[in-house]
Amino acid sequence: MRFHVALVAAVLALAACVQLPPHPQEAQAKQFQTVPDKSVIYVVRNDPDINRLPTHLMLDNRGGVTTYPGTFFRWEVAPGHHRIAGFSSDSGMIELDTEPGKIYFVRQVVLGFRSPISNLQRTSEQDGRAVAMRGKLISVL
Repeated sequence: MRFHVALVAAVLALAACVQLPPHPQEAQAKQFQTVPDKSVIYVVRNDPDINRLPTHLMLDNRGGVTTYPGTFFRWEVAPGHHRIAGFSSDSGMIELDTEPGKIYFVRQVVLGFRSPISNLQRTSEQDGRAVAMRGKLISVL
């Protein structure tokens, strides 16, 4: 009887170690495809990050996302001027002028001790892709 319990425990432990495939939306976002009449903006956040707190970012003062260490988000937007900014006490902000059919990568590093402050900087395509590939896509409901 003990053998069966130990065997079941071992099988469950191994099953917990199996990594599930990414969600279809995440797999698609990790293909880094351009959109002919849109600009694509990725916000990527490393894990580990300086601050582990979740942060809220807004694009053009609407439609926000909450980021965590090890996450990324993909926005498809009309070409032109865009502003990504922290919400509430987070004073982080970056402005981008985007063109159709191009991809832009913004790295978010979260500073601050008690309340998060986002440091948002353009980053290279190579760096942005690497962080996104290690990360999880943020889902918006």
